[in-house]
Amino acid sequence: MNEKSPEVRLRAIEPEDLDLLYRIENDVKLWNVGTTNVPYSRYTLHDYIANAADDIYVDRQVRMMVENHSGEIVGIVDIVNFDPQNRRAEVGLIILDAFRRQGYGSSVVEAISAYALNILHLHQLFAFVDVTNKASLSLFLKQGYKQSAVICDWLYDGREYHDAVLMQRVF
Repeated sequence: MNEKSPEVRLRAIEPEDLDLLYRIENDVKLWNVGTTNVPYSRYTLHDYIANAADDIYVDRQVRMMVENHSGEIVGIVDIVNFDPQNRRAEVGLIILDAFRRQGYGSSVVEAISAYALNILHLHQLFAFVDVTNKASLSLFLKQGYKQSAVICDWLYDGREYHDAVLMQRVF
């Protein structure tokens, strides 16, 4: 990690994270950066937290909370669409508004990449990024991802379709 990047710690989701998870998952402004555009009930999220096996081979995903050096939650990072045969998965992250533009995104992408390589032994991570999301595109490029393709009408925000850039990091 470079000197400017803040320290982060990735940890499992705990029951006490439910309220924050509920706010994030139901924030309509974030729906255009992910693959969902429906609200989640508190019950559904509680059930997810309670029943996730915390085993990527069982769940085909892993979701972690991101804390800073003070123990404050600064965001969430996901590894989803896990493909064990080809040793690849999709990565996504949300940095809370109060912590944006402070280097946390870079720290999180670096930490999740190290986890994917050294713990999960993945060959690659990929992300689909809206072509207009210059901050995310810059973040992934800075962390060693390459732009592999532009996919037309890939993301739907509830009103219109957006092209997405497929970003890949091969380890």
